[in-house]
Amino acid sequence: MLIGKDERIKITPKSHAVLKKLLNENPKLDTILRFATKPDQVNSKMKEWMLEYLDKNPYAQQFYSGEISGREGFEKLKWADLAAIRILDYIDHADNKYIDQNLRGATVTNNPFRLLWFAKHNGTGGAHCAFFEDMLNLFRQLNGRNKLELPEKSTIESWMERHPSGMDEDIMAVRRKNKDRIIRILINKFETGLIKSKRYHLNSELTFDEKYAKILKWWDTPQFHLRFAVKSPDLINEFLDYSLSKETMEIMFQAEEIGIPFFVNPYYLSLLNIDEPEGYVASDMAIRDYIFYTKELISEFGDIVAWEKEDIVEVGKPNAAGWILPTTDNLHRRYPEVAILIPDTVGRACGGLCSSCQRMYNFQSGILNFNLDQLRPDEKWDIKLQKLMTYFEEDTQLRDILLTGGDALMTSNPNLEKLFNAFLEMIERKREANKLRPEGEKYAEILRIRLGTRLPVYLPQRIDDHLISILSTFKEKASQLGVKQFIVQTHFESAMEITEEAKLGIERLLNAGWAVTNQLVFTSAASRRGHTAKLRKELNDIGIVPYYTFSVKGFMENSHNFATNARAVQEQMEEKVIGRIPAEKKHILKDLSSHADQLVSKLKELREEIDAPFLASDRNVLNLPGVGKSLTFRTIGITPQGRRILEFDHDHNRKHSPIINEMGKVVIIESKPIINYLKQLGDMGEDISEYDTIWGYSAGETEPRMGFYEYPDYDFELTEKITNFKIDCTEKEKH
Repeated sequence: MLIGKDERIKITPKSHAVLKKLLNENPKLDTILRFATKPDQVNSKMKEWMLEYLDKNPYAQQFYSGEISGREGFEKLKWADLAAIRILDYIDHADNKYIDQNLRGATVTNNPFRLLWFAKHNGTGGAHCAFFEDMLNLFRQLNGRNKLELPEKSTIESWMERHPSGMDEDIMAVRRKNKDRIIRILINKFETGLIKSKRYHLNSELTFDEKYAKILKWWDTPQFHLRFAVKSPDLINEFLDYSLSKETMEIMFQAEEIGIPFFVNPYYLSLLNIDEPEGYVASDMAIRDYIFYTKELISEFGDIVAWEKEDIVEVGKPNAAGWILPTTDNLHRRYPEVAILIPDTVGRACGGLCSSCQRMYNFQSGILNFNLDQLRPDEKWDIKLQKLMTYFEEDTQLRDILLTGGDALMTSNPNLEKLFNAFLEMIERKREANKLRPEGEKYAEILRIRLGTRLPVYLPQRIDDHLISILSTFKEKASQLGVKQFIVQTHFESAMEITEEAKLGIERLLNAGWAVTNQLVFTSAASRRGHTAKLRKELNDIGIVPYYTFSVKGFMENSHNFATNARAVQEQMEEKVIGRIPAEKKHILKDLSSHADQLVSKLKELREEIDAPFLASDRNVLNLPGVGKSLTFRTIGITPQGRRILEFDHDHNRKHSPIINEMGKVVIIESKPIINYLKQLGDMGEDISEYDTIWGYSAGETEPRMGFYEYPDYDFELTEKITNFKIDCTEKEKH
């Protein structure tokens, strides 16, 4: 028997203790390991045992074999069934090798029971304690020691109460102090000559109160916050009253040294607690984890690998999803109906840089940055814009354009109007051309326009009268050309980000006829019990419809913020469940998608009708490389470090690129073990016993789409022809 180098490594005393507990609690497993003369025998005996179990549970047998799938089938599985299926999946995928980008492309071999055999017989195998903890909990789920006890609604609501909102009076008082401190610091910098600006100046003859009043007036304008955005660790610490720890500052200085940009505006910095009221400790943690960088990010920056393979584009060649795009860095596309447009404007920047940003790969390469003056469009943009509009016009399936970046609302008003005018001209040309096409050969017309922006959170001052006028005018004109849905897609991470300013901005958008949806990134801090449920409630209160709850994507660079996919399923099954909308009521949400001005009252009315604190309109998903969004997965393995290996299938609830018929399933190795995630929660002050069931969530099924997000029907028959698409044979071979 060949023994690998790592398999000679001794396991730790702590690992021995967990292994002993595992074998004492599971005599049959102990017997199988003891009498196996080589590791392969363990897998065959374990498979016999688990198949005997499934013989008594035919429904689980059908789910394991794939005869039954989907959401309904998943929810009928018993708790122990999931354990038996996972053990069989471990065996079925034994000795498979996978590329682990968390280890910079190293190959890992999956064979959990081989690791157990070496540990039992030789005290070796190289497995970490996290591996043994996961295996211990797997068998406790199988033998019934770990039971699934779902929390009561009252328990979930008590978890929600732990997390304050930015609209709570105590929090608002803290933010008023923060704003006062920042303004005083700015006045001092003006007076000492550290700030020199043509646009913003304070005459020396002004009294302090007059200077203060002038900055207060500036505070309500977006230009002020962009001009005085903090771009250095020292300045961040000064604005936060030198409250940052030595360790945090060291990490921030390292980030600055290797070129990771900082861009945090005064308004957003004022949301961080300095003097925390009693009972509000760590309430701003989800915000802080978006601002402050981590050791893992520092270590990986420069070697970050693109997560979404379809974002890698060569003109004339299909991307990973099969789409041929006219430029290399203006369009992202994975679905037939949707194109993401990133203009050559200041919209390539953001109102701030989120530490776990999906575009960190692009910041690493310099494609994205915060040099706002350099990002202003040149004459080449007009030519590219027309090329992009022609692409949209001649595409047979496209019906949904998402204008983003960066951030769509970082684009200046004149350039936003130019984009909107280009949209209107393209939409009208496409409609006119369609009149000449026979039934069954007509092209998809544009039904939905979306703006992807975090500025309602980062910089709500941007949502001013001028912007609202532009949005209202565009909606009126585009509606006459058949566009039915107008959506601002924003990104609140925490109820603590909901402020008076943000609420007013959302109210203005809704009154302009633009519905507002939210995409939450399910970071470790945001994944605490009740945190996301509370956010859903507060969003509904101000008229926002939750859209997606995303697992953090990326590899080791985002490990700190990564909440395991098991926690995503746990949150969905144990917390979000109290907001489920009965099937007979779902049509109400669908009808609301084109009545933005009624969202506040109608969301409240529906919640009261079904007695729910929030509406669970969002779907828990992970953005997969080249396939789309999905939470349909099985845990097929585990690394010696205890990091789970998941195999994802695509979301069957929506139309995909035809390439999925050629692709296999997608394997993703998580960046940290569950025990490390639980320790992280403990460090946040959480009682980790409240998360005990997390170990058992080893599979998931993507939730169905809410009617709010469905496209309206056409009154004509659409062509089945797909343009701008090609399956590259070399890509097909890779999959």
